[in-house]
Amino acid sequence: MNQELLLANLRNIPDFPIPGIQFKDVSTLFKNPACIKEMADEMEEYYKSKGITKVVGIESRGFVMGAILADRLDAGFVMCRKPGKLPGETKQQAYGKEYGKDIIEIHTDALDENDVVLIQDDLLATGGSAKAAIDLVKAFNVKKIYCNFIIELRCEGLKGREFIGDAAEIYSLLTID
Repeated sequence: MNQELLLANLRNIPDFPIPGIQFKDVSTLFKNPACIKEMADEMEEYYKSKGITKVVGIESRGFVMGAILADRLDAGFVMCRKPGKLPGETKQQAYGKEYGKDIIEIHTDALDENDVVLIQDDLLATGGSAKAAIDLVKAFNVKKIYCNFIIELRCEGLKGREFIGDAAEIYSLLTID
């Protein structure tokens, strides 16, 4: 994988959304077709033999690569969204993040016990939203859960991987210390 290409196209935005946060903006990766292809090729290669039946994208940046991966893996795509955004009956999970609290939801008919699920998001930092998504997916008694991130932050005490533990198999394209 061409990590240099991805890192060169990743934008850092200081003090967003609050002072002290160094936001890693993946939108600059998404606007570059070479970056999208590089990320999709790498993720497809990693997951193609894992039997993925559904990809769950976490709102909203997880929707981009999640939908691309679902297509490439011949899997369904499921949205994990903030409250009030899904029209059907949902399950909810609250979680803490590095600068506040939030809730995510998933449709009650989105998954079943025959699914092998890949949860896709842009960034792993504290692990709050990923763990909440894992907990939601686990409620469906699926066969296996994988988590994929474009970026994993391991700096300044961020221990998302440790927080998630063995709840899901984790793979990250880029690790930033």
